[in-house]
Amino acid sequence: MASPLKCDLCTKPATVHLTQIVNNKVHKVDLCEACAQAKGVTDPSGFSLADLLLKASLTPEATVAEGLRCEHCGFTQTDFKKHGRFGCPHCYDTFKGMIEPMLDNMHKGTTHTGKVPHKALDRKLLTDRLSKLEGNLDDAIKSERYEDAARFRDEIHQVKQTFGQKLTS
Repeated sequence: MASPLKCDLCTKPATVHLTQIVNNKVHKVDLCEACAQAKGVTDPSGFSLADLLLKASLTPEATVAEGLRCEHCGFTQTDFKKHGRFGCPHCYDTFKGMIEPMLDNMHKGTTHTGKVPHKALDRKLLTDRLSKLEGNLDDAIKSERYEDAARFRDEIHQVKQTFGQKLTS
């Protein structure tokens, strides 16, 4: 397990992590709670995530978004800055040019894939493999490839044993 990051200004563990991109150069700052408060980073009245996001969106697509208005709810980029969130789900499509570059820099992409528990993923992989092997077994029997059929039967038996172990662990 990685050791916790230390504050850039003192030696306490960092709990506030800021990333700023200026002229395509990434600047990261890690601060403890006390140093963040001293610098005004955690003050809700002086620090707005929406302001940061809007300042970070200096791409050509973002400048076009300034004149856009969501046709479903009427929200504008100014409304987003004021409220810190969009008015409806359609805003994400309307302001896509503004938010996609920001999301791409913040995350591993712009599409939400969610998380799957490891046991569920293992179970899904085993059931998919079992289905494929059973299909291969049927094809081998129909085409009278009995040696292949015996190999598929043995693999199916092995997967079922593994599947039983996975369910009980």
